[in-house]
Amino acid sequence: MNNLQNKFNIKSISTVVVLIALFFSFSTNAQTQQNDTIKKNNFSFERGKEYILGGISVTGLKKFSEETVKVFTGLRNGQTIKLPGDKLTSAIKKLYESKQFSNVDVYLSRIDGNTVYLQFDVQELPQLNQVKIAGIRKSKAKELIREAELKTGTMVTDNLIVTTKNYFTKKYTDKGFLKAKVNLDIIKDTTDLNAVNMKVFIDRGKKIKVKNIIFNGNEKISDKKLRGAMSNTKRKFFGRFWKTSKYIEEDYQEDLESILDKYSRQGFRDARILDDRITWNDDNTINIEIDLEEGKQYRFADIIFVGNKEFTDEDLEQVLRIDKGDVYNGAVLKERVKGDGTPTSEDLTTLYQDNGFLFSQVNAVETKVKNDSITVEIRIREDEKARIRKVTVSGNDKTNDHVIFRELRVKPGDLFSRSNIIRSIREIGQLGFFDQNVVPDVVPDYNNKTADINFAVTERGGSQVELQGGYGGGAFIGTLGLSFNNFSIRNLFNKEAYKPLPMGDGQSLSLRLQTSRTFSTYSLSFTEPWLGGKTPQSLSFSIYTSNQFQINPQTFDVDKSRSLGIVGASIGLGKRLKWPDDYFQLSQTIAYQSFRLNNYGFRVGRDILNNGTLNNLSYNVVLTRNSAGPTPIFPTYGSQFILGLKATFPYSLFNDRDYTQLDPSEKYKWLEYYKIKAQGKWYTSFTDKLVLMTNAEMGFLGFYNSDIGLSPFERFFVGGDGIAVFQLDGREVIGLRGYENNRLSSVDGGSIYNKFQLELRYSITDSPAASIYTLGFLEAGNSYDNFESFNPFELKRSAGLGIRIFMPAFGLLGIDFAHGFDPLPGALVKSGWQTHFIIGRQF
Repeated sequence: MNNLQNKFNIKSISTVVVLIALFFSFSTNAQTQQNDTIKKNNFSFERGKEYILGGISVTGLKKFSEETVKVFTGLRNGQTIKLPGDKLTSAIKKLYESKQFSNVDVYLSRIDGNTVYLQFDVQELPQLNQVKIAGIRKSKAKELIREAELKTGTMVTDNLIVTTKNYFTKKYTDKGFLKAKVNLDIIKDTTDLNAVNMKVFIDRGKKIKVKNIIFNGNEKISDKKLRGAMSNTKRKFFGRFWKTSKYIEEDYQEDLESILDKYSRQGFRDARILDDRITWNDDNTINIEIDLEEGKQYRFADIIFVGNKEFTDEDLEQVLRIDKGDVYNGAVLKERVKGDGTPTSEDLTTLYQDNGFLFSQVNAVETKVKNDSITVEIRIREDEKARIRKVTVSGNDKTNDHVIFRELRVKPGDLFSRSNIIRSIREIGQLGFFDQNVVPDVVPDYNNKTADINFAVTERGGSQVELQGGYGGGAFIGTLGLSFNNFSIRNLFNKEAYKPLPMGDGQSLSLRLQTSRTFSTYSLSFTEPWLGGKTPQSLSFSIYTSNQFQINPQTFDVDKSRSLGIVGASIGLGKRLKWPDDYFQLSQTIAYQSFRLNNYGFRVGRDILNNGTLNNLSYNVVLTRNSAGPTPIFPTYGSQFILGLKATFPYSLFNDRDYTQLDPSEKYKWLEYYKIKAQGKWYTSFTDKLVLMTNAEMGFLGFYNSDIGLSPFERFFVGGDGIAVFQLDGREVIGLRGYENNRLSSVDGGSIYNKFQLELRYSITDSPAASIYTLGFLEAGNSYDNFESFNPFELKRSAGLGIRIFMPAFGLLGIDFAHGFDPLPGALVKSGWQTHFIIGRQF
């Protein structure tokens, strides 16, 4: 036969084998199809025989080297190949998959006995050199180029051109520019061998708004309620600023589903949308018209439970909370049977899974529809109870396993419980050592009726640089501290454990310095959350010293020759209770403080304390209940309650001294008082990102002996950002944004305060690097000197907006813009706008 150069023009993987067969065919028909081959010397070969690859040559190259193409093919000299065969097919496929070539042709150039030589003729895709976008601002153009990933060197394919044009168009239609037009041209770059430039012109046009949304066929549900169900697509009207009016196709389709869900929740299970259309108005707005068929409103008939042995019908009815005659609501029925996706969901499936029935199945089935009534069967397959075989944790490189295991509510051998798994997630989050995305991996074993659980965690920094800052009393107040929240004191003398500090045992060690031109404070504190490692009983102690200088309240001048020195220490025990439930904790602390006055001029009522030493030996007991979760940074459910009593011994009631005749330094030598404080916080989630925090709190400082009166310390100071200062003299700073720091209390501080707060929070991100959320708030509160002036309805009100950023290394950073609606005490003009900077751990 004639010596022919056999050409393989491989356009797709599916045709490779056929083309190779044609190119190597001895028939006249095969030679006719190869009309563009080049004749060479005579040779012969056998179809399907294995040959040794003697070499590869590449033609058509512009920028790539021949060796690079050879690497792409995956072929190498000396290997065996078949003609045709999978290896050649794979080589061509790899060249196309590299996205560097628009065309690949393969030629059989020579055969030498059992050795074959191939030639690859390729056509390189052009590379993108420059992108220019006209019709929009340069800054916006740069942003679009970056978002579309149009980088220099990108291979320009037909698909890239189409997707880029569609991306730019959708970018503007999603913003309401429904008539946006995008033209895109590819121009050869004459300065480069194989490069092109892309020119884009964007005409976004005017933003198209929805003028009206019209419903036809609705009688049972009003237009207003149906428009309210459309959370994405809204009409335009004057004053709308919280939700822009625009039409986005994907969001609109979601709204149509929401309309049907609205009907379904009110019993109209047959409701359907017959048609919907858009019409254009002369003022460049659109109308949306939706035709509805409501159908009948259904109600629940009998609800029958089938297959339940563990629980009675009455038990299940209490969880289902649906009665015969109720309006039929398919969505609620599903939520009460399968759950609503929240950790606190109360449903039948959760009931079974909380009691060991991991493999149970609970399904609601409509069994009969008669007139407007629907009979529902709740079909239950209980199966056998499952037990937990193995519990593991992963991802904790720094934190020791026992620190996590002691917080878990699931143990090997326990019955399976969904609620205990969710509780374990919360407890891990409350440690503060991990990101809030704790993922439990449940691996069920149906044959053995067991399950393995692995809690995958992602660690974040256990150490924290604490920074607080604020401006009050004519001076900047700053705090610098180091908090080691996952410390290991048992490794304190183990050199190998310093990386850079001994960590991993869940202990807290804090060193703090707080200073301004009017005072300075130094403190050291330590907490062991599991004393002995067996029970959740904490031990804590602290030592501190402070020096405070006299300040002129009018001129803010500081006199350092007049000072108040404080030295103190405390030791406390805390214990997690089992009753009423194990969310409760009881903490008890004994503290001692010594106050040294050096010509300080401390005013207490009518008395003036200039010199002397005062002593404060107190007992503090606090009962808390904290079920908020999953993490303390952005709780989405649960509540927090605090009830505390701090008191001293009533010394004056057990001696015969006439305190009305004593010098102030003797009168207050041993402080006596009692202080009660109560606080409650509730977290209500609307979505997983939108949460309402409700807070109510109050405090009261009392005395035993009217001849002594109120203690000069332990007072309440209300107003401002709430950053704690002078806390070592027992004072409590209560934030009330919209007012200057501490200005809602008298100069000496109040003995009573109350505060109420609503704060709507929206989570922007909860990434490991930073948790960010915005907030809007309403607050009201006040401070009172005594019961005579106490009026719980005489409140200072404020409202505002803010943002919080939590970074593991620095704690919480934030800023609030608040408006105080009422005047400060003694003033006639309302407080107005105030800016508060929050630097420190406040949630």
